Amino acid sequence: MTGQRKYFGTDGIRGKVGEAPITPDFVMKLGWAVGCIFAHNGGDKILIGKDTRISGYMFESALEAGLAAAGVNVHLLGPMPTPAIAYLTRALRAQAGIVISASHNPYYDNGIKFFSAQGTKLPDAIELAIEEQLEKPMQVRESAKLGKAVRVAEARGRYIEFCKNTIPSQIDLKGMKLVVDCANGATYQVAPDIFRELGADVIEMATKPNGLNINADCGSTHPELLQKAVLAENAHAGLAFDGDGDRLLMVDAKGELIDGDDLLFIMAKHGQGKGQIKDGVVGTLMSNFGLELALRELKLNFVRAKVGDRYVMEELQRTGWQLGGETSGHIIWLGATTTGDGIIAALQILVAMHQTGKSLFDLKSGLQKFPQVMENIRMQKHVDVLAETAVTQAVKAAEDQLKGKGRVLLRLSGTEPLVRVMVEGDNPDQVKQIANELAQVVKSLVT
Repeated sequence: MTGQRKYFGTDGIRGKVGEAPITPDFVMKLGWAVGCIFAHNGGDKILIGKDTRISGYMFESALEAGLAAAGVNVHLLGPMPTPAIAYLTRALRAQAGIVISASHNPYYDNGIKFFSAQGTKLPDAIELAIEEQLEKPMQVRESAKLGKAVRVAEARGRYIEFCKNTIPSQIDLKGMKLVVDCANGATYQVAPDIFRELGADVIEMATKPNGLNINADCGSTHPELLQKAVLAENAHAGLAFDGDGDRLLMVDAKGELIDGDDLLFIMAKHGQGKGQIKDGVVGTLMSNFGLELALRELKLNFVRAKVGDRYVMEELQRTGWQLGGETSGHIIWLGATTTGDGIIAALQILVAMHQTGKSLFDLKSGLQKFPQVMENIRMQKHVDVLAETAVTQAVKAAEDQLKGKGRVLLRLSGTEPLVRVMVEGDNPDQVKQIANELAQVVKSLVT
């Protein structure tokens, strides 16, 4: 099946609540369309989970109504991390899992994303079939064939046990002090308990969601308070998740931020030593050039995918490798699960600390990053920025200045109306200057 997506982006359907397509009527019809496609393929059970933003209640009910109208039974998981829904879709033998979340975005955004029965993103053909179904008038099945809805009471406990079982049973985190920042999001009910049950001394942050405070000055998008807390508590490490729990950033005992590139390096080096990583690692266009050099030193290959976990997964499937991720902290470890999972990634790093006896600061020391500056420019009007002559000329001039000792990347965000400008090189002052100049060119076109 071929065709251009009208609603689906790189990670489901996302936008501002109350503005098309993130409206109750559309989401109900989306549930119906999804139900029709899966019912046609013999499916009779679909899971729904969500993060903690206030609009989740509304969209959960809308999806439930649409799915039931199509004759599909609904299993409600409540607030759960996105990767938990991927796991539970497999474990409960459901035909699909639906997540109501806008991930790291503010509370006034929301989105709908999907997992297949295998716990992976939906194939393109299914997404296009859903879009075709959305163009048809909604029809309700006869009453005797309508779907039902039930709450899955044991969802939280099942996911906690799954996470704990991804590391060796003899691993005991006793004596390790951790500050865990749950972003007032979907990990608030599970992450602290997982690390406590493994023996760690856990200090909780941002575990009191009120529907409006998800990602607000906390979590992986705002780790500053976590950095201060790690120092104040004299902790061994800090963990920062995003609103839906598929991203992780960490903080070492010195208060320094550990991003996705650091995490990939630590996991690759430790995994190589254990015989788990043999061929290579998948990063993205945003991955620091220093990561590529550090992996080369380890005799590991490195491939860059487009930005977005969907594309990282595509490269992992193409290469047959196990480990990939993004600088933002979205880490996919196929040795344990089928999608990006912040808690699974954190456990892998803590195991590396436990088994080597090294601090987080020492584990990351083999990675020397190139200075990198990122500018995010909000688009106030829609312009095909990347095709503008002024932009292409500015990029060419920037690359000439770097003389092969750096990179320039301009891209549109897949989740927000932003143009991202990234410049990387061996001279920090030059990098900052070039990034600022490029940002000014872009701003003149979109603001």
